Amino acid sequence: MATPRRPIPAATLQPRRLSRGKRTAAVLLLVLAAMVAWYARPLLATARTGAAYGARVACSCRFVAGRPLGDCRKDFEPGMGLVTLSADEAARRVTARFALLVRQSATYREGWGCQLDRWAD
Repeated sequence: MATPRRPIPAATLQPRRLSRGKRTAAVLLLVLAAMVAWYARPLLATARTGAAYGARVACSCRFVAGRPLGDCRKDFEPGMGLVTLSADEAARRVTARFALLVRQSATYREGWGCQLDRWAD
């Protein structure tokens, strides 16, 4: 014989309320997510521009002026600390990366100097 089911107490059916700290954290998280969504496109465009500038300047510094790549950071504008550089000596190409978000390369071509590679959208 089946046992009869006991009714669920009404107190357990009511939704739990979040504490004030958790509500504040949730609201702040939502505001932060909205700001990231709103500013993501302009920030990525700025990052791409910074990487392109870094690649072009470092390529000219390395392959036109013949300076070591580590010395080329002196030519950067203030605030470009998140741009990292790497060089492919065989291809005569310098790649700049901005905070692991975007990268851009510039290649030295005889008679033309350093030219940015095509942007991959």
